Amino acid sequence: MFYRLTPIGKLCVKMNVLQLLRKMHFIPFRKRLEYYPPFFFMRVKVLSMSDDMGVIVIKLPLTMLSKNAGDTMFGGYMAALADPIAALACAQRFPGYSVWTRAMHIDFLRQGKTDLQLRFTFDHALHQQITQELADKGRCTPSFEYGFYLEDGSLCASVLNTVAIRPSGYGQSSNKEY
Repeated sequence: MFYRLTPIGKLCVKMNVLQLLRKMHFIPFRKRLEYYPPFFFMRVKVLSMSDDMGVIVIKLPLTMLSKNAGDTMFGGYMAALADPIAALACAQRFPGYSVWTRAMHIDFLRQGKTDLQLRFTFDHALHQQITQELADKGRCTPSFEYGFYLEDGSLCASVLNTVAIRPSGYGQSSNKEY
């Protein structure tokens, strides 16, 4: 049997879901972040996000699927959500550079017995430092501190995320050490 693909269907065949989401600029970035497949199935909700991604607050709900054996938030969910946030903020602020998470450390301070809020702030002084280092060296490896908070406002887990900001195309044609 022969099926005809709609224009959207043809587009989906040519690119994967992530590429499709990146091209859907008519959908606000905060919604595209919620639709990102791992986040969609984690049921995350962007509560607030400034245009420059200087302040980001994301809800990570405690659900049947996100609970570990102790009925608290599974650390893997927290790690999956925390991983790209600093890199996305840097990519937004420093277009034209390749940006990725270089290292991440999570210090689990309390059990995640409630829904959690990831709270990220891009400090102005750090932004200035990165701008200067990119101008001087053409690359930068800044570290960001942010956290997951319980519903009562107490810190549940602190995140230290180091981001690599490199010239566009860095490392694609050789096996350079990063």
